[in-house]
Amino acid sequence: MLAAMIASVILVGLTLLIHYDILRLASALLPNLPIPVRARVVVVVFAAFLAHTFEVWLYALAYFIFDNVLDYGRLGGEIFGNWRDFVYFSAGTYTTLGIGDIYPIGQTRLLAGIEALNGLVLIGWSASFTYLTMEKFWPIHGASRRSLTTG
Repeated sequence: MLAAMIASVILVGLTLLIHYDILRLASALLPNLPIPVRARVVVVVFAAFLAHTFEVWLYALAYFIFDNVLDYGRLGGEIFGNWRDFVYFSAGTYTTLGIGDIYPIGQTRLLAGIEALNGLVLIGWSASFTYLTMEKFWPIHGASRRSLTTG
């Protein structure tokens, strides 16, 4: 279980850094983008989605390493034995969907539990970041519409 605890700490740290840096970059670029306000909010949503995608793949890589390199655990259930199984399981776990057709065995059980908690926190972070962005740009959106109708 020690390997899973160490891997969990590393994965949580890496996903926090990935999320922070992608959202920070999006935040820094938004005011200077020569696009409509509506498109800026779409950029924020895509940036958050990009961050989540990287994080899911990072966990999938960890499951692959635990299964194929370290032999500390594996995935059971309806698996086909390719990398897509790891990505599929990771996406279901990260989003807490947890269909159950693929399940963790061995030390990957702890990793899956931490991934679900980590995904929940990071999805909440993305939601609050999107809200703050909309709050920032919403008055601009309204002002630009008023200037079009009154101008």
